[in-house]
Amino acid sequence: MTLEFPGHFRFGTSTSAVQIETAVDHDWQGFVARDNAVFTRTTDHELRWEKDVEIISSLAPNYRMSFMWSRLQPAPLASFDVDAVDYYRKLLIQLREKGVEIMLVLHHFANPVWFSQQGGWANKQSIDWWLDYVRKVIHEFGEFVSLWNTFNEPNLYISLSSLAGLFPPQKTNPIYAWRILNHISEAHQRAYEMLTTRSPGKPIGISHNASILEADNLLGKLPAKITDWWYMHFIPGWFESCDFFGLSYYSRIGYDPFPVTFLNTPEKIIKKDKAHDDMWEYYPQGLGICIDRYWKRFKKPIIITENGMSTTEDNQRIKSIYDYLSIIHGRIGKGIDIRGYYHWSTWDNFEWNLGPSYRFGLYACNPQTKERIKRPSADVYSTLAHSNKLVIPTTSDLCKVLEHTR
Repeated sequence: MTLEFPGHFRFGTSTSAVQIETAVDHDWQGFVARDNAVFTRTTDHELRWEKDVEIISSLAPNYRMSFMWSRLQPAPLASFDVDAVDYYRKLLIQLREKGVEIMLVLHHFANPVWFSQQGGWANKQSIDWWLDYVRKVIHEFGEFVSLWNTFNEPNLYISLSSLAGLFPPQKTNPIYAWRILNHISEAHQRAYEMLTTRSPGKPIGISHNASILEADNLLGKLPAKITDWWYMHFIPGWFESCDFFGLSYYSRIGYDPFPVTFLNTPEKIIKKDKAHDDMWEYYPQGLGICIDRYWKRFKKPIIITENGMSTTEDNQRIKSIYDYLSIIHGRIGKGIDIRGYYHWSTWDNFEWNLGPSYRFGLYACNPQTKERIKRPSADVYSTLAHSNKLVIPTTSDLCKVLEHTR
C-alpha cells in the first residue's frame, strides 16, 4: 500500500544547536547528565557542518534548527559576534544551495550565562533582552528562513525548569513557574507581532510537547487529570497567537498515582508488557488523539515539529515511522490541516539532562570520534521525505525489513 501526502506537505528533520555544538557560555554548560556525561562537547557540528549539510539535505528537503544564542550575543543588547554570524550564514547558504528550507526555532531551552545570572525568564527585563536577540536574528538571517518557531515546547521547559527541577535553573517553585509563564507568553506575543511586520509572508508558530497523560489505576486519576490540565490545556492557551500549531509527540505516560515511564519505572512497563523505547511507553495512536484535540480547540494548521524514538534498536525506529506517518495520513484524509512532519532527530545528540546515551538519530554519532553513521532508518525516511510517498510493506515484508536491520 502506498500513502501519498499532499504536494505542499513538508517533510524534514530537526536538531537544536545547543545539543549538537560545543557549549559556549550557556546555562547547560557543565551540567552533569543522568548518564554522567558532562554537557560541554556534544557532536562537533561547528567543526563538521559542511558534511552535516550533506546529511541534512540527503534526509529531507526541510530542516528545523536553532542558533546558540550565547554564541551570537555575548551580553544584553550587544551586537552579534561577527565570527558566529559568519559561521551560521555559511551553514544557511549551503543548506539553501542544497534546496533545504528552514524552520528556525528562536528559543530552544538554553539561555546565555549573562541572561541566567540576571534572573533569566523570572526577570521582567528578559522579555526585552530576548526580543532584541530576535530583532537581530531577523536582520542577519531572516532571508534564509521559511517558517518561524518562537519557543520550543514552553510547557515542557517551564515544567522541567521551574517545577521538577530537572532543567536549569532547577527550581521547584510554582510561583516562579507562574512568573516564567507570564514572561515567556508575553515574549511570544510580542515576537509574533515583530515577525509579522519584519518578516511578512512567513508563517509563525509555537511548538508544544504533547503526551497522553492518563490514569493506570484509581489512584492515578487525580494526578493525571491535574497534569493533563496544566500541561496539555492551560499552558498552550497562553500562546494562541500563531499561524500554525507545532506539536511534538513521543509517548503515553500513565499514573498510578506517580508517572510510569521506562526511564524511571521500567519494571512497571515490563510487568504490563507495554511497548516502549528507552524512555517512555510507545503509544503511536496517541499522536492521532493529540492532533484531534488541538485541531478541535484551535482550528490552526498543524505541523508535527518533533517526533521519533529514543532507541538503539533501529528496527523499532523504522516501525515507528510507518506507524506515525500512517496516523498522520489518516488525519489528513479526515480533513485536518496538517502541513508538515519533522523527525527528531537528524543524528544522535546530547539529550539535555539525560545525556548522549539516549539516541534519537536517523544517523548515529560515535561518542568518541563524533563520526556520523547512517542507520537503515535514514534511507526509509529519506525515500519518504523526498517523494511524499510512504510505501507500507505487508506484514511479512515488514518483518523481513526489520530482520535485515538487526
